[in-house]
Amino acid sequence: MRVPARLHVFANAASRHVESIAEELRRAGINSYPPKYGSPNGATIVLFDELSPGLYDCLHDASHGGAERLLAIALPESATNPIEFWRLLQWGASDAFLWDSMPNPASQIAARLERWQTVDMLVDSPLVKNNLIGNSPLWKRIMRQIVEVAKFTAASVLILGESGTGKELVARLIHTLHALPNTRELVILDCTTIVPGLSGSEFFGHERGAFTGAAGPREGAFALANGGSLFLDEVGELPLVLQAQLLRVIQERMYKRVGGNQWHRTEFRLLCATNRDLAQEIEHGKFRSDLYYRIAAWVFRLPPLRDRPEDILPLTRHFLTELSSAEDPPEIEEPVRDYLLKRTYRGNVRELRQLVARIHARHVGSGPITAGDIPEDERPTDRVAATDWRDSTFDQVIRRAVTLGAGLKDLSQYATDTAIRIAVSEEEGNLQRAARKLGVSDRALQMRRANGSKGLRQSR
Repeated sequence: MRVPARLHVFANAASRHVESIAEELRRAGINSYPPKYGSPNGATIVLFDELSPGLYDCLHDASHGGAERLLAIALPESATNPIEFWRLLQWGASDAFLWDSMPNPASQIAARLERWQTVDMLVDSPLVKNNLIGNSPLWKRIMRQIVEVAKFTAASVLILGESGTGKELVARLIHTLHALPNTRELVILDCTTIVPGLSGSEFFGHERGAFTGAAGPREGAFALANGGSLFLDEVGELPLVLQAQLLRVIQERMYKRVGGNQWHRTEFRLLCATNRDLAQEIEHGKFRSDLYYRIAAWVFRLPPLRDRPEDILPLTRHFLTELSSAEDPPEIEEPVRDYLLKRTYRGNVRELRQLVARIHARHVGSGPITAGDIPEDERPTDRVAATDWRDSTFDQVIRRAVTLGAGLKDLSQYATDTAIRIAVSEEEGNLQRAARKLGVSDRALQMRRANGSKGLRQSR
């Protein structure tokens, strides 16, 4: 398997090692290309000989602010302190190490790139794209982490997030990606619906006559999930008594039915979700710490919709496609797009979907969705003006940049590049709409994007 990679060389002087390293990478199965516009997709490899502000800029630009895969490698004999490699990760590198710090580094790099390529292909597959919609860098990073853990481990996973962020969808994805040919179904148990007096039967099952009304034996969740996955939704709602009873089963995969004496074995992947802060619940004595560490081998916190506004319009178009009987969903006029982007969604993606369904129900004809399609109780009033983006959060970002030594030229260039990237992403690559959003002409936007791409460091 050969994998493509863009190759940057960031060295103050021509290094005698670069050509030999490039040849070793080629023999290991890596096709490296210079970082020019139009080069094949793939991860980026940056070879460097010292840490510097210029290198950090290169990492940030080449990784698009950490959104794309990048491997930073210190050249042999470079004066680089490995402790400082953490800073490389902060500036956008996905991984960083010294070339001569491990045996056969080219094969190690190839293995990383192959893993990343496999994960990214899954993230871009219809299985993920059509169920967990989002193009924002934040969403893309969390999806990569989830897909990698789902595909390459069988560990228990705890999914945290506010209501409506997609926790059950993520659980279903993890089960599907991990499923083997003989894997059984995903068993879902909503912990908010468990009746305290019957909780043992829900989980462990019961024997005939175990209690009044037990006319026959019953399989519980642990038996039903054998050979598959068990998803405990809203696990933070479990009472402490039941939490204690679950410890042995989760640890040893052995259980007894209520009213029975025989031990039964079960094997399943455990997936849990909650909108509660379990760390705080543990501190207040409402959730057992020993249970937490059994269910949380991996923890993923799904971001609320307010933290990924770039995904609002793609989600809207996806919901319109689902609801529309036509081949193509209706277009959305600019006032409606503006309204959707500035609205607050306390119920996150679930609330957005409900809103889109209401808008779609009012829309008639084959024309675009207009302001009148928004239900009257949803329409903004004069009191709900556009929020001022120059708030305390913006001040904090500028203050941190100035403190770290950024000048006006750097701030202006970075703000411009970031605004262009966000506008183009929000308009799903439509440069005409992105230019209108930014208040510039199409040609001016194209020139600014071209000048920004030239700012990337070229191989020397």
